[in-house]
Amino acid sequence: MFGNDRNEIRRAYYDAWQKAQQDQDLTPLELMIAEVVQLHPEYHKLLNAGEATIDADFAVDQGESNPFLHMGMHIAIREQVSTDRPPGIAMLHQQLSQRADHHQAEHKMMECLGEAMWSAQRSGTPPDESLYLVCLRKI
Repeated sequence: MFGNDRNEIRRAYYDAWQKAQQDQDLTPLELMIAEVVQLHPEYHKLLNAGEATIDADFAVDQGESNPFLHMGMHIAIREQVSTDRPPGIAMLHQQLSQRADHHQAEHKMMECLGEAMWSAQRSGTPPDESLYLVCLRKI
């Protein structure tokens, strides 16, 4: 999406949110980021702090979750749905969204995405799209 530099990625979130707050024109990606941020008021204070929190660490072992990872997973799901990659994910998203709102459907899907990414990282292989889809179908 932005490269591999953590600070560069975080700046993209800060910049998109600030531009949205100031009613500036947004690129399609910035618009997607701003929409995801808008759905998460618990992250607004962090993003409004800007550069002051760019180096923040989030200690999972202390019960903290990484808001950038969370929002990034929303964006990943949205990108997958928009391109229907892996094939069938758009239909699954539509079906889940009929039972819950889009945001909650994404949260459910993110559990499967996280599992697929964790398994891929652990095994040192690309994510297994078929297992990912199996997980999504079980929701």
